Amino acid sequence: MKSKEAKTYVARELNYHIKEAKKTWMEKGLTEGEAEEKAVEQMGSPTKLGIQMNKLHRPKVDWWLLTLLAAVLGLSFLPMVSLGYMGDRYFLINKILIVGIGAACAAGLMLVDYRKWREYGWKFYLVGVVLLLLLMFFPNSMINGVPLIKFGPVTIESMMALPFFFLAWASFFYSEKFKVWQFFLLFLLPIFLFLPLSSISTVYIYSVMAFVMLWASKFSKKVKWLISTGTFSVLVLTCILVWPFMKEYQVVRLLAFIEPEKYAASEGYTILRIKELMSKAGWFGNPVNKDFIPEAHTNFVFVSFTYHYGWVLAVIMVMILVLFAVRMIVIHPKIKDSYGKLLLIGGVALFSVQLFSNIGMVLGFFPLTTMSLPFMSYGLMPTLLNAILIGVVLSVYRRKDLVWKS
Repeated sequence: MKSKEAKTYVARELNYHIKEAKKTWMEKGLTEGEAEEKAVEQMGSPTKLGIQMNKLHRPKVDWWLLTLLAAVLGLSFLPMVSLGYMGDRYFLINKILIVGIGAACAAGLMLVDYRKWREYGWKFYLVGVVLLLLLMFFPNSMINGVPLIKFGPVTIESMMALPFFFLAWASFFYSEKFKVWQFFLLFLLPIFLFLPLSSISTVYIYSVMAFVMLWASKFSKKVKWLISTGTFSVLVLTCILVWPFMKEYQVVRLLAFIEPEKYAASEGYTILRIKELMSKAGWFGNPVNKDFIPEAHTNFVFVSFTYHYGWVLAVIMVMILVLFAVRMIVIHPKIKDSYGKLLLIGGVALFSVQLFSNIGMVLGFFPLTTMSLPFMSYGLMPTLLNAILIGVVLSVYRRKDLVWKS
C-alpha cells in the first residue's frame, strides 16, 4: 500500500477483524496461539490483500473540482485584459502571483489530513479574534475608511478571519460538549469586532455561514429554533442600536437602493450606471468600447465582464461558479465523517453567499456593498479565501473512505 494514511486505517481495520476471528476460534477450543494463526490465515494472501486494499482505500482526487478551479482561475484573467491592466507590469505580476498562491493553497490543503483540525477549534477561533483585534488597534493602512495591515504586497483585511471562524465552528458543532450559551457568546463576539472595522458585508457572510452550519449540527430542532430566534432578536436589537452610529455613506447606500433616482448624484449614480452598462452588454459584449465602470476589477467585476464579453460568456462564467457549490452538495452524501460533512456544508454556505450576493447586488436584488465575486474579483483575499474553502473540500473528499473515530 502506497498511502500512509490508508496503511494506518487498514491496520486498525485488520487488527479489529483478526481480534474478532481469534476470539471466535478460542471459543471453539483452540489455544491463543493456534487461534491467532487461524485468524491470520483467514485473511488470505498478504500481497493480494494489500493490492485490494490499496485500490479500495487509496486517497481520492476530486478531478471535477480541480478542473473547475483551473477554469475559473483562467477566466479571472479576462477582466484584467478587457480593462487594459495586463499591459501594466505591476498588475500582471500581481495577478500571476495571486493565482499561483490560490492554486498552491488549494493543492496544499488537499494533501493535509482535515481530521487533525477538529481538535483545534478553539485555536482557530482565537486566531480569528486576534486578527480582528490587530486590525482594530494596529492597522498600518486605511482605504475608504477600512483598516488594513500591509506586509509588502500582501494586504490583510477583516475577511481573512472568515476561514479561521469557519474551521472553528466546524469543530464546535462536531463536539458533543458544545452548549447553547457557548454558541451565543462565540457567535456574537466576532460580530462586535467586525462592525468597528466597517465590515457589515463580512458580518453578513459570517452570520449566514454560522447558521447554516448550526442547522446541519447535532443539536435538536427545538434547540436550533431557540438559538435562531434568540440570535435574530439580538441582531435586530443591535441593528437598532448601531443605526445612529452608522457612517453617512452607509445610510445613503441603503436609501439609494430603494430610490436610486433620488440619490443620482451620490450612491444612486452607481446603481443607475450599472443598470445602463448591463443593458448595453448584449450577447457578445463591447470589446472596443471603454466606458467607465466603477470598481470594475473588484466589487463590480461581473459588470465589467458582462459589458466587455457579453451575456453568453458571463452566463458560462456564472455556471462554472455555481458548479462549485453544486459539486460540494453532490459529494456531501458520500462523506461518512460528520466533521467532514460540517466542513462541506460550511464551505457551500461561505462560497454561495459571496457568489449570489455579488450577482444579486449587480442585478438589483440587494443593496450595493463591498462583496467580492469568488476568484474573479482582483485581489489576494477574494482568491485566497475561496482557495482555502476549495482546498478544505478537496481534503475531505480525498479521505472520504478513510473514516474512524479518534
